[in-house]
Amino acid sequence: MFNALHPTASGKRFNISYEFFPPKTPEMEAQLWESVKRLEALNPHFVSVTYGAGGSTRERTHAIVARIARETQMKPAAHLTCVSSSVAEIDDILHGYWDAGVRHIVALRGDPPTGVGTKFTPNPDGYARSSDLVRGIRRLHDFEISVSTYPEGHPESASVEQDLDALQAKIDAGATRAITQFFFDNDIYFRFLDKARARGITIPIVPGIMPIRNFRQVANFATKAGASVPRWVGERFEGLDNDPETRALVAATTAVEQVMGLARAGVDQFHFYTNNRADMVFAICHLLGVRPLREKADA
Repeated sequence: MFNALHPTASGKRFNISYEFFPPKTPEMEAQLWESVKRLEALNPHFVSVTYGAGGSTRERTHAIVARIARETQMKPAAHLTCVSSSVAEIDDILHGYWDAGVRHIVALRGDPPTGVGTKFTPNPDGYARSSDLVRGIRRLHDFEISVSTYPEGHPESASVEQDLDALQAKIDAGATRAITQFFFDNDIYFRFLDKARARGITIPIVPGIMPIRNFRQVANFATKAGASVPRWVGERFEGLDNDPETRALVAATTAVEQVMGLARAGVDQFHFYTNNRADMVFAICHLLGVRPLREKADA
């Protein structure tokens, strides 16, 4: 039986989770399952699988989630969005997950399909907001429901306060955990956490950690997502475009520093955006003291 809280030598316990995405090629598929197998040994609290813009990966997401539920001891969480789907279609998806043994949903508003514009437009027969989706999920089955939140504010929010309003609405609808957009300055997370707690928000707000494999790619994504990239982070990767070995070491060092800084400040839950790769996440967890159960037993 797995126990998701990992005691370290210091007695500290960490609760970890991972995010994967549906692969597009057979080679990427093999890499995904190699990573799943390796990271399973670290006994995560859950693993989530993303849902493409406009529901573009619906079938692949369902297949991966169902396989994780069937073939591993990990608890899968399926991403689900409001985009392009009617309430009836979402109900069918949720029934399918429930029948497959999935008991955890990551409920998101979602992004419009590629080429359809940048502004979210609800399906006339669907859900207009992620809080509505959470309420609909809660109505149908007793899923555990995680939601997203944005320490620097969602790109469409006028302020962080407005984003906290949105988070509160999702909690009122039935969400029990929030996972943050990635960030690189820990002070951003702690300021957001302080504001949330001051408003009476008590659910776990789990920091989302993004190891930087490709700085340009992450910087572009951060711009679209409303996340900032400190100058010092960019300076670390200068001149490394054609030096993947050094770039990987710098990326791992940067992620380890961030996670260890959060841990020293009392954070005991982490959600890793893995990019379907196990190496950096495995190393970070090792330094946290999160080790394979067999290794602990042999120690």
